Amino acid sequence: MTSDDTDLICTRDRDVLTLTLNRAAKANSLAPALVEDLIAALDQADDVRMAIIQGEGKHFCAGFDLSDIAELSDGDLLWRFVRIELLLQKIHLSPFPVIALAHGQIVGAGADLFAACWRRVVAPGSKLKMPGWNFELALGTGRLAALIGQDAARDLLIDTRSISAEQAVEIGLASDLVGKEDWSALASDLAKRAGALPTEATSRMMGLTRSDRTEQDLAALVRSAARPGLKARIESYRSRVMRSQKRAPAN
Repeated sequence: MTSDDTDLICTRDRDVLTLTLNRAAKANSLAPALVEDLIAALDQADDVRMAIIQGEGKHFCAGFDLSDIAELSDGDLLWRFVRIELLLQKIHLSPFPVIALAHGQIVGAGADLFAACWRRVVAPGSKLKMPGWNFELALGTGRLAALIGQDAARDLLIDTRSISAEQAVEIGLASDLVGKEDWSALASDLAKRAGALPTEATSRMMGLTRSDRTEQDLAALVRSAARPGLKARIESYRSRVMRSQKRAPAN
C-alpha cells in the first residue's frame, strides 16, 4: 500500500489491485505525476487477476489537470496528452480485467479513462462529459466509437452537455449502474469471475475480444494536438464554459 498523501493509493487484496485516484481537492484531475503513477502501477501488476480504478472524494475524475496551463506550451500539452493516451492504451490492452468504479463528475480524460476499462460501473447521480472536440483533440475517439458505435459516439462528442448515469448505461458507455453501497459486493463477485479461467487463458481471451487501434488512435491524437494553437483552443473553450456558468441561473 502507498501512503494516503500521494496522488495514487495502491492496495492489494490477494490477486486484486485497487488504484484509487487521490486528488480529491482537484476532483482527481489527471496531473502528470498521477498519470505516470498509474502507468507504473499497471506496469508492475503482471501477477494480478483484476484491477479496480476508483476516485477518492466526491468525483471519479474531472479530466486533464489544466491548473498550470498558463505556464505550458503547445509542445508541453502535446506531451501530456500523449502520456494520457498511452495510459488509456495500457488499460484497454491489459491482459487482466480492469474495472472502473465511478461516481460524481466523469469528465474529459476522466471519461476516457472510464471508457478504456473492461467493466464500467457508474453510480446513480453521476454525470459524464467528453468535451475534447471543442478544442479539436482526438483523445480516445476511436475506442469510444468501437465501444458504443459510430452514431452514439458522434452524438456524444458533438454535444457539449453532460449525460446522466442512466443515459451512459443506455448507450453502452457504462456497463453497470450500481450504487456505491453495493460496490464492494460487486467487486468481490467480479474478482471471483476473473479467477475462473487460468491466467494465460484470460489474457488470450481479453486480447481476442477487444479492438486494437493503438497505432491509429495515437496517430490521430498526435495529429490533432500537433496542430498549432492547441493551448489557445483550450483556453478559448475554458473561457466559453466560464461565461456560460456565469450566465446560468442560480438554483
